[in-house]
Amino acid sequence: MFDFQDLFQWDRFITPTIIKTFYWLVIGVIVLFGISGILSSLSAMAISPFVGFILLLASIASVIVGIVFSRIVAEFILIVFRINEHLGAIRDQGGMR
Repeated sequence: MFDFQDLFQWDRFITPTIIKTFYWLVIGVIVLFGISGILSSLSAMAISPFVGFILLLASIASVIVGIVFSRIVAEFILIVFRINEHLGAIRDQGGMR
């Protein structure tokens, strides 16, 4: 993890540590919205079974797409920070002239 002192030093980024927490929070929100969509689609089935079924499939698909998309975004952010670390290591080795 990171210490309180890391908030005042610029040698180490805290975002790679925090991004994992935000990822799990986003997953939780996506699942809650998915459950809400599933419940509303079940109540819509009482009015129109076909529309309710389509809403059910759309809710399940949106949960899956949301989870995959949030993982892609989190990995992209981590890749950007990893590239920065590698470029710093190359600079420290004197690789760039």
